[in-house]
Amino acid sequence: MRILFLAIICWYTTGSLLAQTPTVEILTKGNKTSLRGLSVVNDNVIWVSGSNGTVGRSNNGGKNWNWFTVKGFEKTEFRDIEAFDASTAIIMGIADPAYLLKTTDGGETWRVVYENKTKGMFLDAMDFVGEKYGIVVGDPINSKFFIAETWDAGETWKERSMAIEFPAADTGEAFFAASGTNIRLYPDRTFFLVSGGKRSRLLMPNRYVNLPFVKDKETAGANSIAVYTKPNWKPGNHMIAVGGDFATDTSMENNCFITSNGGKTWKVPQEPPHGYRSCVEYLSMRDVLCCGLNGVDYSPNGGNTWKWISKESFNVCRIAKKGTSIFLAGNNGKIAKLVWP
Repeated sequence: MRILFLAIICWYTTGSLLAQTPTVEILTKGNKTSLRGLSVVNDNVIWVSGSNGTVGRSNNGGKNWNWFTVKGFEKTEFRDIEAFDASTAIIMGIADPAYLLKTTDGGETWRVVYENKTKGMFLDAMDFVGEKYGIVVGDPINSKFFIAETWDAGETWKERSMAIEFPAADTGEAFFAASGTNIRLYPDRTFFLVSGGKRSRLLMPNRYVNLPFVKDKETAGANSIAVYTKPNWKPGNHMIAVGGDFATDTSMENNCFITSNGGKTWKVPQEPPHGYRSCVEYLSMRDVLCCGLNGVDYSPNGGNTWKWISKESFNVCRIAKKGTSIFLAGNNGKIAKLVWP
């Protein structure tokens, strides 16, 4: 009863039952690939993707992994992946040319569902709601932001005219293909997209706001956006954007900003994350995780203060779509799980 009472007190005072600080448990490493794509279907099924045409899948919560090198794409950077179950997933090859490939047999075989040979095309991230509707975003071409969408679970893709919804991209403004989380998509087709480089913005259909990251530097800016989702799956007003300058990955200056009014105004955390961060993820309204080249930070208060919980390098962190497990992935084939005391 005393434990239950303390848990209830914790819930009312912090908005979370995650009262203690988590740790990072390494599950696997040593594979010669940089993992930036991570999709956690549930507490058992996890998919990752990365450089050298590499895709990995676990069906038992990360205990064991099946690794695949996609035939014909052995040198491709697969920087994002969207998985729907243990059999079905879509991977994103970034450039030269840009590809989207789909598997329906657990990664054994893949087929091209989208190809773009446009000069300068570079895909950065994708997101889905359910299994049918999804979008993929790429760097601007001729100052026009690129987005393509699918309505049939990635079987076909149609380019969307962003010139109608967004202004022209500034010179040096682009998206970072760092973790697949610079775009977040919701069931009402609302999406939130952050840019970086020489200008950082939060882009939404027919609206945008400037973000206060470092300007005029191609290695700096927003890398990831987390939007707190209400129980009805509608996006709320609480958002956190992370990034910084990956060329100076230990700098804590201008690497995280928080809003509680849908992006109208932004504030700096009282104690920011401890370096450049490429990914941020809400675990609850109060509990937030972010990661980057020099470690992992955890916040128990909606991003206002951050604790450096691991100095292991990671590119991406994601919570299960259906479940509670949180996984991380990074360079050298490193995969980890967040563990609570």
